[in-house]
Amino acid sequence: MIGQLRSVVIDCPDPRALAGFYAELLGLPLIEDNSDGDEWVVLGGPPGHQPRVAFQKALNLRAPAWPDPERPQQFHLDVTVDDIEMAEKAALALGARRLPGEGEGFRVYADPAGHPFCLCWD
Repeated sequence: MIGQLRSVVIDCPDPRALAGFYAELLGLPLIEDNSDGDEWVVLGGPPGHQPRVAFQKALNLRAPAWPDPERPQQFHLDVTVDDIEMAEKAALALGARRLPGEGEGFRVYADPAGHPFCLCWD
């Protein structure tokens, strides 16, 4: 095992509104301490608390049109790791590739099929 699932992240034009929908649908609380205004909204608890769903603002989002492959589903996984350097090395060895973009506590990668995911640390 390289890491532990941190969050399932859903891109959307209005994270707070979509989080409200899923809060009611799933019975998960909105966690303001882990959210960032209207750009990033988290349900379910702090990292390591399962289940956890986050909503990320995506401008000009083309909504999925299931099952149309031209308009695929849009989400990514956040994976919590203890040691980012060791985890990155292991993920790359499995076939991941590093993508542009990182921030305080995360780096972005693609799985072998091209789906993005983040390795996160606190």
